[in-house]
Amino acid sequence: MILHGYWRSSASYRVRIALGLKGLSFQQITHDLRTSAHKSVDYGVINPQHFVPALETDDGHVLIQSPAILEWLEERYPSPPLLPDARDDRAIVRAMAAIIGCDVHPLNNLRVLACLKTDLKAQQHQIDAWIARWISEGFSALETMLERYADGFAFGNRPTLADCYIVPQVYSARRFKVDLNPFPLVQKVSSAAELLPAFSAAHPAAQPDADIS
Repeated sequence: MILHGYWRSSASYRVRIALGLKGLSFQQITHDLRTSAHKSVDYGVINPQHFVPALETDDGHVLIQSPAILEWLEERYPSPPLLPDARDDRAIVRAMAAIIGCDVHPLNNLRVLACLKTDLKAQQHQIDAWIARWISEGFSALETMLERYADGFAFGNRPTLADCYIVPQVYSARRFKVDLNPFPLVQKVSSAAELLPAFSAAHPAAQPDADIS
């Protein structure tokens, strides 16, 4: 398989985690979002939305949108599972993931922040406040859910799709210097997951295209 991504993309990060948890090998092709490499004509043939990640499967399909990719991985490679056995529990894990995937990350991705800066002429302190607002709102909801369902990891005692979303979002929060003190459980489950090899291997700084200078 080939994963088209970018080292600091949290959506790519969550797919790398899932691939690692499933024990799957894959190649990486990077598209530097800072230089608009993802907007090239050639990449548009692969992903008409010009976003990362995109996953080229072994049978020639191209999958886009990280939630769809993660669900495909769970169906195609069900062991080890990233969703609980019970139907109601699966819905809870998906809801945790959606808090980040639907309500936090889309408001803080590169194109939105660029729009705030260039089109709406927002100052950096205003952009920083925007980022912190949406991350904090999402983490506040997650903190309550973790009180109910966490047992070492976000849901129960093994990693699920929820952890695949939470860890990259915590990375982003730290990168943008968002105050995480109000969210001790979010930090706790993220730190526990980060100790696992699949999570450490997926970390942005460990990627071949990482630029941490």
